Amino acid sequence: MKVVALVSGGKDSTYNMMKCVEDGHEIIALAHAHPPEDAAQEELDSYLFQTVGSSAVATIAECMDLPFYLQVIAGSAVTQTLDYELTKDDETEDLFALLRNVKNRHPDVAGVSVGAIFSSYQANRVQHVCDRLGLTMLAYLWHREQVGLLQEMVNNGVEAILIKVAAFGLGKGELGNTLRQAMPKLISLSEKYGIHACGEGGEYESFTLDCPLFKRRIVIDEIETITHSPDTYSPVLYLKLKKLHTVPK
Repeated sequence: MKVVALVSGGKDSTYNMMKCVEDGHEIIALAHAHPPEDAAQEELDSYLFQTVGSSAVATIAECMDLPFYLQVIAGSAVTQTLDYELTKDDETEDLFALLRNVKNRHPDVAGVSVGAIFSSYQANRVQHVCDRLGLTMLAYLWHREQVGLLQEMVNNGVEAILIKVAAFGLGKGELGNTLRQAMPKLISLSEKYGIHACGEGGEYESFTLDCPLFKRRIVIDEIETITHSPDTYSPVLYLKLKKLHTVPK
């Protein structure tokens, strides 16, 4: 099946692409929804999309040498229930516009790769859009046990760094850590406090620098640390990826 991959820049969308290819599918394009250019901050607190690191996602398409499609997130979470029905000005309609554009450009596309693990809110909306466009949602990570999944990602060559932290026990010291470096602490926090080891509760977000599907790897040249919410016990901090380049592998 020819597949368009929804990519956030993070480990989950990357690893789901790897599972698609492992299952015999062909990734023919990447698609990404991003904040408006005039947004005050890169972090939109979107219910549906990861927006931190958005400005750097084009480098992933460069690393994979694939067409890259963008859609501005113009809507918001108008409908916040788990189930979704077509709603004017909801951010789900931005996802619909994005995938409709891809399908118009690539009529042979039949599947959509999505890195959802436990978010029914996200999965239900992607499924709703896929149904409207006659596409098959491919979510290989759905309901996987998270500690084992995190270890599997690292062991199978997903090289990603933490670019946002938003949970008790995570702070500035973890920003920029690789998954391999952060994994012992993430597993410990999961065992002690029940946080989601893969960040499905919004505890952290990541950005992929390399994986087996990449023809080139990403190098970060300049970053800026942004304080989104200065909470004493669980501050929300993220890295703005200001300058990057890719190098041959």
